Amino acid sequence: MENWQAVFSLFIFISVIVLLITEWVHLTIAAFLGALLLVFANVMTLPEAIGYISKSHGTLGLFFGVMVFVRAFESTKIFDYLATQIVLLAKGEGKRLLLGIVGIVTPICAVLPNATTVMLLAPLIPPMAQELGINFVPLLILMVFVANSAGLLTLVGDPATFIVGDAVNISFIDYLWNLSLGGVIAVGVVILSLPILFRKIWNTKLETLSELPHPQINHPRVLTVGAVIVALVLIFFVIGESLPIPISPAAAALLGAALALLLSHHSKIDSVNNILRDVDWSTLIFFMSIFVLIGGLEKTGIINGLSGIFAAILGKNIFLGSLALLFFVGILSSLIPNIPLVVGMVPLLKQYIVTVGLAPAEVLAPDFMGQFPPEVLPLFYAMMFGATLGGNGTLVGASSNIVAAGIAEQHGRRISFKTFLHYGIPVMLVQLVALALYVMVRFLF
Repeated sequence: MENWQAVFSLFIFISVIVLLITEWVHLTIAAFLGALLLVFANVMTLPEAIGYISKSHGTLGLFFGVMVFVRAFESTKIFDYLATQIVLLAKGEGKRLLLGIVGIVTPICAVLPNATTVMLLAPLIPPMAQELGINFVPLLILMVFVANSAGLLTLVGDPATFIVGDAVNISFIDYLWNLSLGGVIAVGVVILSLPILFRKIWNTKLETLSELPHPQINHPRVLTVGAVIVALVLIFFVIGESLPIPISPAAAALLGAALALLLSHHSKIDSVNNILRDVDWSTLIFFMSIFVLIGGLEKTGIINGLSGIFAAILGKNIFLGSLALLFFVGILSSLIPNIPLVVGMVPLLKQYIVTVGLAPAEVLAPDFMGQFPPEVLPLFYAMMFGATLGGNGTLVGASSNIVAAGIAEQHGRRISFKTFLHYGIPVMLVQLVALALYVMVRFLF
């Protein structure tokens, strides 16, 4: 029976991926149906499915909070105003605009999760592109590339990076010393790709800036109070988990959302019903469904079974294992959102290093707080790089990609799987090769 369930879980998962790639149905519908089929086939019960969703409550809470937060201040026209100012600063030149997006997103993603950054900044892109007379979809894709790449600059820049770093008990400072250069290299690859992949926008120039619309900010007093709420949320994002009573990023985002709803309702700039109606529920349901699909693979033993294959193929060869893991996880992460992927891969990799005798069995304990043997750390670093940068490959590879797709749909355009693939595959492959060289030089030679 269990073997049948494992085959069925794998079949459903592969079928969902095929539907996403071929775009026969909307990505949310494909994932939602796949998750429900696992429940109806009794691969897992409904409480078990909800349990797998609840394991990622932090990610879902963060997304929902920021979505409500951003939507609550849309009526102030702040995003239209900021978009115009950015175009003016770029002097109407496409190349300045592209470099400006890199310059704005990179430092923010060093301290905020990349999907959060995309949620906060992506609403600027459509009005900005409209003023320049260009398609905003490539700009959103660029923002995603930068956000995913810059997520490697610090331990907290990408959820996948944090999950892996936390699994091997690496500190924030140790990460900066050992791994931040990988993020610099990844962002550098994106910058070098701008004149090639975004050639049309790179050569765009607005003849006269006087023709730009100059939107005015509505409800300035409300926006002033909103700025205080934003500052409060950002402070909690950065220092919340180090307080005597820890406050998670998800809790901070939800608090900001509640305060923003209160402010909108009290000032009557918008109704609570309108704000909640415009939340990107499609993206949230997609993530919940993906967590259930990954849960099916975990419950039926498919993910754990891969550790035995790793041990048989790689043995104790850390050099080969690190490079193989980087490309394997990178390619896999282009098809599976990297957050659930690393959640499943971390215990697999721990089991592998114990199986081949590279680490003691104590490292398998959930509460293990000691140091891992230094010689096995390149395996985890390679997985971290692969999972984060593989997300640049396809539309479903990273949470920020899905968020950007949802924002594009809200503004009347759809980022197709094929369109994202056109930009994503070259960037992902070059980044993986560059980071493989970095891992070899920095940790293996």
